[in-house]
Amino acid sequence: MSYYALVPELTNDYIRNVWETLPRYVRSTLLLPNAALSTQLGCDLTVVSETFQYTGSFKFRAAYNLLSSVPHQQIIAASSGNFGQAVAYASKLLGKQCIVTMPGTSAQVKIEAVQSYGGIVDLIDVREVSRIERIHQLLAEYPEAFVAPAYDDYRVVAGNSTLGKEIFNAANFDMVVVPVGGGGLSSGLVIARDHLQAQTKIVGAEPLLGNDAARSFRSGQLLANEQEPATIADGARTLSLGHLNWEILRHGLSNIIEVPDEIILDALRRYFRYVNLKVEPTGALALGALLTQPEQFYGKRVCCVVSGGNVDPTVFAQALLVNE
Repeated sequence: MSYYALVPELTNDYIRNVWETLPRYVRSTLLLPNAALSTQLGCDLTVVSETFQYTGSFKFRAAYNLLSSVPHQQIIAASSGNFGQAVAYASKLLGKQCIVTMPGTSAQVKIEAVQSYGGIVDLIDVREVSRIERIHQLLAEYPEAFVAPAYDDYRVVAGNSTLGKEIFNAANFDMVVVPVGGGGLSSGLVIARDHLQAQTKIVGAEPLLGNDAARSFRSGQLLANEQEPATIADGARTLSLGHLNWEILRHGLSNIIEVPDEIILDALRRYFRYVNLKVEPTGALALGALLTQPEQFYGKRVCCVVSGGNVDPTVFAQALLVNE
């Protein structure tokens, strides 16, 4: 993995250490082969779901690995919800205090979850102040605090790589499809694949309305959205990939498929109907990628990663009732 110039800390020894120590603190993922979706899509499909992970998404893997490595007692994080929940719960387990800056448009279920884990929620209007600006303001109030990055950090990537280890040890997939927001999860899977020397292709799935990663991938340089994307996939409302994540993904992904919001919701409904799984819109991106470009996956052994299941009941109910 030495060709990742911006992430020299991601050595084989470090990855092995994380894989040996972190699993005792997280739940193993759930692998669900599904005949109905396989028939519909013309491939051998397995769903990998992190909806039953602590705090309801993969983010807990990253948050616990990150926060257990720092001595700071005050933690500050910016999040649309899932990373905030994970930071709040990890902080609680590790005896730390945390403040989570969240957009005012965040799902109410995610706001309440952060609070339930003991985190302080700091809501902002991102049209008036960016998350980064607000973090700087909070750092002025809490100069000894540690700012927990949601994706642009080697400890985050390594934590997420534990999910990749489970996937690549479970079966010999031809392709793994994974949601892309800031790139923390997808880069973790790339690191795991390369560490295990697997030959599996990894495909990113990104909202069409927030397609900075796809545009970056096509252009060969890191690009950003002008403003926070107004996609239903709230976990992917990022301005750009992290610099570290881009360095990994530009080499490690085979493709990034842009998924329209209406197809994201179609995928969400299919998970409910055919897998009996409650999935948040961001978590439905990978299946949405298969629905968007099914020809890429015909006849392949495909793994679709569901990143989380923290969705507002009202949003979920409305999505299910469309076209009924």
